[in-house]
Amino acid sequence: MIDVRRLRILRAVADHGTVTAAAAALYLTPSAVSQQLAALESETGQRLLERNGRGIRITATGEILLVHANAILAQLERAEAELAAYTSGAAGEVTIASFATGIALVLAPAITELAISAPGIRIRVRDAEGDESLPMVLDGEADVAVAVEYRGAPREDDERLVRVPLYSEAFDAVLPVGHRLAGAGKVRVADLADEPWIGPYPGNPCHDVVVLACEYAGFQPRLQHSSDDFRAVVALAGAGAGVALVPRSALRATELTGVVVRPVDDVTVTRRVFATVRRGAEEHPLIRPVLEALRSAAETAVPADGVGPG
Repeated sequence: MIDVRRLRILRAVADHGTVTAAAAALYLTPSAVSQQLAALESETGQRLLERNGRGIRITATGEILLVHANAILAQLERAEAELAAYTSGAAGEVTIASFATGIALVLAPAITELAISAPGIRIRVRDAEGDESLPMVLDGEADVAVAVEYRGAPREDDERLVRVPLYSEAFDAVLPVGHRLAGAGKVRVADLADEPWIGPYPGNPCHDVVVLACEYAGFQPRLQHSSDDFRAVVALAGAGAGVALVPRSALRATELTGVVVRPVDDVTVTRRVFATVRRGAEEHPLIRPVLEALRSAAETAVPADGVGPG
C-alpha cells in the first residue's frame, strides 16, 4: 500500500531538485524527507531517486510513479472539493499569491466583487512574483496564483496545475524626455540596441520579456541598472540613466516626470497573465468563485490602453 503523503514528498523533491529544498517547502526536516522517500522505495520495491551532483535525479521508475502521483493527488483535490461542496457553503479562507500589478489590476477588484457575491470567502493576499507564486501553489502555501508566463514556467498542459487565462498586457518603451526618439510616435526596440538599459533582475518574469524582445530585435540588452520596482525603473529613466520596457499597467500609478512613454513598433512585447490552481481544486466551492471573480475583473480591465482579456 503506497502512502499518499509520500507521493506528495516525491513530487516536492522532483519540483525542487534537492531533499533540503523540498523539506523547506513542506516544513519538514531533510532527515524526515529522506526517511519518507526510503519508505516509499520500500513500499514500491523500486529505486526512485539517485544522486546527481549536489541534487537528486528521478529515476525512470520514479518518473512512472510521478505520473500516477500527479493523477492521484489531482483526484484527491477533486474529492475534497466535492465533499466541501456537499457539506458546507462557500465559507472559508483562500490564499492568493500575485505579483504587485496583478494585485492592483485584477485581484483587488475581484476582492471587491467577492465581498458582495461570496461574503463568506476571506481572501489572504501574498505579494509574490510569478516564479515564486507557482511553487507556492504546488507546495500548498497558496491556493491560487496570479502569475505570468516566464522561461521555465510549468507548461499549459502540466498535469499538476489548471490555468485560467486572464489578460495579455503590452509593454511600452520608457525614454528620458531628452532622448533622440522622444518625439517618435512609436519606438522600434532595434533602435535602442546601443542604449544602456534599466530592467528587473534575472528571475523576475518581466526580465525574460525584456530580454526576449531585445533578442527578437537582434541584440542583447546592456542592462546597466536593475530593480524589480517599476517606479524605480521609471525614475532612473527620468534621470537619464537608460531606457526601459515597462508593463503598461505598471505605468498607471507611476510618476512619469522626466520621461516619455511610447508604444513599441517592431516586435510584440507582451506578458500573458493567468490564474492557476492545483489540478482538481478548480471546482472547490471556495476556489471556483475566486477564479470567476478574477476572470470577471480581467474582462473589465481597461482594454483601450492595451491591457485586456487574454
